[in-house]
Amino acid sequence: MDINDLLRRAVDEGASDLHLKVAAPPVFRINGRILPQQNLPVCSKEDLETILNQVSNEEQRQSFAKDRELDCAYSVSGLARFRVNVMQQRGTMGFAFRQVPFKIPSIDELRLPLICKELVLKPRGLILVTGPTGSGKSTTMAAMIDHLNRTAPKSIITIEDPIEFLYRDQQCIISQRDLGDDTKSFPAALVHALRHDPDVIVVGEMRDLQTISTALMAAETGHLVLGTLHTSDAPQTIDRIIDIFPAQQQRQVRLQLSQVLEAVLTQALLPRLDGKGRVAAFEILIPSTAVRNLIREERLHELPGVMQVSSKDGMVTLDQALVDLVRRKIVGLEDALAVSSNPKRLKVQLEAAMGAMR
Repeated sequence: MDINDLLRRAVDEGASDLHLKVAAPPVFRINGRILPQQNLPVCSKEDLETILNQVSNEEQRQSFAKDRELDCAYSVSGLARFRVNVMQQRGTMGFAFRQVPFKIPSIDELRLPLICKELVLKPRGLILVTGPTGSGKSTTMAAMIDHLNRTAPKSIITIEDPIEFLYRDQQCIISQRDLGDDTKSFPAALVHALRHDPDVIVVGEMRDLQTISTALMAAETGHLVLGTLHTSDAPQTIDRIIDIFPAQQQRQVRLQLSQVLEAVLTQALLPRLDGKGRVAAFEILIPSTAVRNLIREERLHELPGVMQVSSKDGMVTLDQALVDLVRRKIVGLEDALAVSSNPKRLKVQLEAAMGAMR
């Protein structure tokens, strides 16, 4: 079993992911759906040991032997890069390969909200791209950084686990740090990044108190910080950031966040009704004066209402985006309900929208 042949086949079939485990055939994820490749032989323990040797170096294999977990990157010349996760399950290895194209797609090619072009040119502040695993957060951030790279002369430092998209300096100078190979932790890398004269810092994942605290401080001291979180909407994103701090610090964090936040972009990927891949639905929170007040005053439950009536400021709720996609028959009702944080409310909005069309 040659991993390069498997990865080529996965790319040819349009798969975003390849999964391998012992006593099962390779599995592709295509348009969000898991598809076992029954026409391929099942993987043996020896196959996966060979693949581990192909995709990792000695230091990484020692790390896996110790931790039973490994994140790394792997490239196939002329094909694509892949983010690789290896874990132990039932005493054997399991692999997940996520495709990362060599070419970074543009904001226009991805049909991202045009406000992404404005946001990434901000001189300072905090921009958060959120959504569940596999929703395309890394691709959205890469498209935004690529737009900045083509547009304005800046110094950019990225901290990633692992490095996914590879940037080539254009107008910007871009340094990419890999967790494990280039730095030992997100917090340490963030602290040292501040001493390296950056204009923009990209944090692959804001996953702990120290990373979030340092990111807020970096945004407060005049840097533009982009980061990702695994949250399903803007209010939950703000809650997650505040709740990670001890209770006695939360009032100060609310004030700090209300001052530095520039946007929360929450995205979800849904299968298209026409079967031609997937489409992204975006929730966009732009901190207007009203939004900043709600964050400071601990009134986040009012955010959805403010967002619904603030389209002139560039805001849209995820439910509004889903209603639009269903109304235009781009996605199906059941798929829209599945990604909504409040399916009952979405149904009411859909009924109102459909009634208005009659």
